[in-house]
Amino acid sequence: MVRVVHGADLGEAVTANRSLSPRGTIMAFFEISKQQPLHLLSTADLATELDQLYEENAQLRRAVTSHATIDQAMGAVVVLGQVAPEEAWQVLRDVSQRTNTKLRVVAEHILKFAQGGALPDPELDELKKALNRYWTCSKVGLSPPGA
Repeated sequence: MVRVVHGADLGEAVTANRSLSPRGTIMAFFEISKQQPLHLLSTADLATELDQLYEENAQLRRAVTSHATIDQAMGAVVVLGQVAPEEAWQVLRDVSQRTNTKLRVVAEHILKFAQGGALPDPELDELKKALNRYWTCSKVGLSPPGA
């Protein structure tokens, strides 16, 4: 965690490491952790922290987008395959694992397929097998293999 401390809070101990903000007040940046309760950060430390925050933000944005895509693909599988949402998740997972394709990519392909696009042959074959597996099991009241 990075804490910004303004001039009035600095005290004389950090006068050599202070800088002026755009408003002309003295600022210093500290990192607070259990290992180092109060550690004055350098400009390089701040740049590294900023880079890490940007990367974490980008990862979270990708995760949210990926999650939405997978949810939409599950909906398409529910409609196309006439299976329950839990089974749609298992269908997507099975297709992903059996074709060695990332789940997000399989979800994107299925969404295009649901809109009339083509689905790569290996994914189409595995989709048919998985839908048949889960559809048959749900109709007879059995658990699908591996569930």
